[in-house]
Amino acid sequence: MNKFLVIQTAFIGDVIMATSVVEKLIKFYPEAQIDFVVRNGNEGLLRNNPHINEVIIWNKKKDKNKNLLQVSMEIRRRRYDRVINLQRFLSTGLMTFISGAKSTAGFDKNPLSMFFTIKKPHIVGKSRERDAHEVSRYLSLIEDITDQEFVGPKLYPREIDYEKGSFDKPYVTIAPSSVWYTKQFHKDKWVELINKIPEELSVIMIGGPGDHDLCDEIAEKVERGNLCNWAGRLSFLQSAALMKSALMNYVNDSAPQHMASAMNAPVTAIFCSTVPEFGFGPLSSNSKIVEVEEKLDCRPCGIHGHKKCPKKHFKCSMDINTDLMLLDDWK
Repeated sequence: MNKFLVIQTAFIGDVIMATSVVEKLIKFYPEAQIDFVVRNGNEGLLRNNPHINEVIIWNKKKDKNKNLLQVSMEIRRRRYDRVINLQRFLSTGLMTFISGAKSTAGFDKNPLSMFFTIKKPHIVGKSRERDAHEVSRYLSLIEDITDQEFVGPKLYPREIDYEKGSFDKPYVTIAPSSVWYTKQFHKDKWVELINKIPEELSVIMIGGPGDHDLCDEIAEKVERGNLCNWAGRLSFLQSAALMKSALMNYVNDSAPQHMASAMNAPVTAIFCSTVPEFGFGPLSSNSKIVEVEEKLDCRPCGIHGHKKCPKKHFKCSMDINTDLMLLDDWK
């Protein structure tokens, strides 16, 4: 085999975790051509990756179905040896089915999995061990042509990304936002945490352009200086470079956590309505998970979270002890 396609058209964090498949393939097939399908907007994550030949972009924002067919036919034209579908939705199942690849691999939850050469179970909620992580589930789709060794995700910032994502004083980063509200540490709890971080350390808030207002709300309530709102200022890879040199990165169960994993950057991951047992925990060598200490009968309330707390108390966030998030030499 020397021509592969990886399909992952979901969110930012999913694409980051999917790079583990590329890292594994290139170890066994160093001369292989590896292409990658992403949704429009996420292609910047893969920029400068030396192992990816081409990124194919599916525009889901306009003429979604028309573009889906165009992408599917382009995939078929390229004649891959294996198509590796990391998603469980009909759209990517269609891409895989139309591909005409010599072999196809995906999860049994995909509606078109009956047409895959290889289909594996996608089991969520097993444990916190690496063999139950989403990355391990991804890697299971190529273990027949590689091995069972765990390989983590990886991003490749350029020199210019490190220059843009640099800071000349000791700092921590905070990524306060999430697509799902109940996966997001409450803004008042972020204020509480920031106020406990020694003021000689800079605190840099990061995120996309849409996160800028939330960061401003937090900054307005903080009672200390040395606080920067960089949300919307940095690209994906510039943010990754910034996280690499931070003393600590505070994140939700969301994309910045996986960004830290891909950079092996220090990370404290806060789990509110979701739990690490779902298989999306941090993989950095210096990582910590923080969650509410009380055993709430309503937690977890779903694998993806909700737009608001179903119980209206949001105890899984509001009752987290922020003292658990400080480094020992800061206390």
